[in-house]
Amino acid sequence: MENILKNSVGTVKGIGKATTEQFEKLGILTIEDLLYTFPYRHEDFRMRDLTETPHGERVTVEGRVESEPTVFYSGKNRSRMQVRLLVGHHLVKAVFFNQHYLKDRLVTGMQINVTGAWDRGRQSITVNRLHTGEQTDFEPVYSLKGIMHQKTFRRYMRTVIDLTAGVIEETLPQEMLEVYKLPSITQALEMVHFPTKTEDVKHARRRFVYEELLLFQLKIQGMKKLRKEQEKGLVIQYDLDLLKKFIHTLPFELTNAQKRVVNELCAELKSPLRMNRLLQGDVGSGKTAVAAIALYAAVTAGFQGALMAPTEILAEQHAELLANWFEPFGVTVAFLAGSTKAKARRELLERLEVGEIDLLIGTHALIQPEVQFHKLGFVVTDEQHRFGVQQRRVLRDKGLNPDVLFMTATPIPRTLAITVFGEMDVSVLDELPAGRKEIETHWLKEESLIPVLQKMEKELRAGRQAYVICPLIEESDKLDVQNAVEVHAELSNYFAGRYTVGLMHGRLPSAEKDQVMREFSEGQSNVLVSTTVVEVGVNVPNATFMLIYDATRFGLAQLHQLRGRVGRGSDQSYCVLLANPSTEEGKMRMQSMTETNDGFILAEKDLELRGSGDIFGKKQSGMPEFKMADLIHDFKALSIAREDAERLLNSDAFWTSDEYATLRERLEQSGALTDKRID
Repeated sequence: MENILKNSVGTVKGIGKATTEQFEKLGILTIEDLLYTFPYRHEDFRMRDLTETPHGERVTVEGRVESEPTVFYSGKNRSRMQVRLLVGHHLVKAVFFNQHYLKDRLVTGMQINVTGAWDRGRQSITVNRLHTGEQTDFEPVYSLKGIMHQKTFRRYMRTVIDLTAGVIEETLPQEMLEVYKLPSITQALEMVHFPTKTEDVKHARRRFVYEELLLFQLKIQGMKKLRKEQEKGLVIQYDLDLLKKFIHTLPFELTNAQKRVVNELCAELKSPLRMNRLLQGDVGSGKTAVAAIALYAAVTAGFQGALMAPTEILAEQHAELLANWFEPFGVTVAFLAGSTKAKARRELLERLEVGEIDLLIGTHALIQPEVQFHKLGFVVTDEQHRFGVQQRRVLRDKGLNPDVLFMTATPIPRTLAITVFGEMDVSVLDELPAGRKEIETHWLKEESLIPVLQKMEKELRAGRQAYVICPLIEESDKLDVQNAVEVHAELSNYFAGRYTVGLMHGRLPSAEKDQVMREFSEGQSNVLVSTTVVEVGVNVPNATFMLIYDATRFGLAQLHQLRGRVGRGSDQSYCVLLANPSTEEGKMRMQSMTETNDGFILAEKDLELRGSGDIFGKKQSGMPEFKMADLIHDFKALSIAREDAERLLNSDAFWTSDEYATLRERLEQSGALTDKRID
């Protein structure tokens, strides 16, 4: 771009010091900033026929003043002014509230245009805008926070668009403009700021949405390309025959989705490029089995493997399961956690460093400085979002660029997977094992608690167990919701002498939490009252019933994660949502939970209802902020932009042709081609 775009808005003719300061308050420092401050909506002032306008709709009409204005006052500065207008063949009343100062401007016989709400029954228009001079059919409306008048802002916008019309460089190559039928940058700026028809706004928006998403995907894919080129991985030449034998000994048949992902991982293990892959799959989709196959493949090639889980009990469950699977194949599995005794820890670390341990499974303890591997080749991080970026990096750095697999049971909408995890390769397990029974989910009003407890007791009498989830730990004066401590007391009393009720929440010390969870998983307690700390990871196949109090306090994705604690065995399982939602969104969430067990469908619905920021948290999400694009509604454009970005980055023309010079420049300015940080 020419330097003029980087000039201060104060250099534009007619913009003085006071106006420059007003622009600064709006975050507008340069001419380019002003050009790319887009309107958030457009007022439509096209004339409409009253006979075709539905009652209550906003309408703009032209009419002749047929009577002198009559003003009625009611209190200080409150007024109602009325005048009759002849609009075509209709004699209608134009009503102005608190606009009595217009009385002297309305003269019988004059032609005026008014905009307002049409009341078909009263044949009246409640006017919120009077036009007496020239007007356009469409007017952009900007978010100005009361700092500057819309009309003034539009005047300055007109000035800079005329000023820069010949100097703005086109970002998109001609090929893309033609293929997608997009307007040029100059045309698009004119269309979005000063449209003459609704199609202008649509075409301009299509162009800016695609441009934003393409530049973003070029940056993401550029970072991925740089990482793969600079960080050469290990070539893990696994023993295919041994791997097949191991797969055949698993106590279940792999699903087609598992077979597909295993093939993806195996191909990447043999590749000299370092694996940086996210494996996402719904609860019970078999992620652990896939990870085990890849870990065993690395072991057959002479490498060590590591698996890190966020809680000790989950890590311990992984260790027990994998030890059983690997034992017949001579694989040495060890478990390391904060509770590991000093002597056992010292012996374990010595064996690990000389290569006597093939697979180390544990918690954060794996990333301590004294943990040294002999030849680490493959790293798995379970529930990866529970660990910080630095924690994941430390484990990876214990080897010489080992292949890395991140796993999550939180279904991530494809929209967000392409953006938040765009620098990773993503594998999806979108199929549950055959024969798994769907969890029956019911939404009941809070008054139905007693029948629900009776249903729960029926499961307990059959020797099964139940979870009860509450949104708070202790009673709160601010929120009228059930809390874990109170519910634990109530249920302990209700089941007294018949069943044991445990209590777990985030304020318990780690050792106590593990003890409570262990008692439940071993069947020593029958009911577990808990907050959402039970959401991730624990496998208790005997638990078949879940009751969630105040279910509207949770998002869809979280409700689904909680529900996934049951339904892990062969018995039919149930989930009951107790909720009295006061909003339509709350009702839709409850209804959605009863309609599907598919976490990906629910994740998309959650994104649609709540937005990406509410799901991931604004600061943690890594979600980019776009001026025009909307990741939910513009998903098709996002997918196309990603495909185009990958194609461009892998083509010689992109790096050499003048046609792509501006795109290359924008990519270089983003730092994507020089940023060597690995997250």
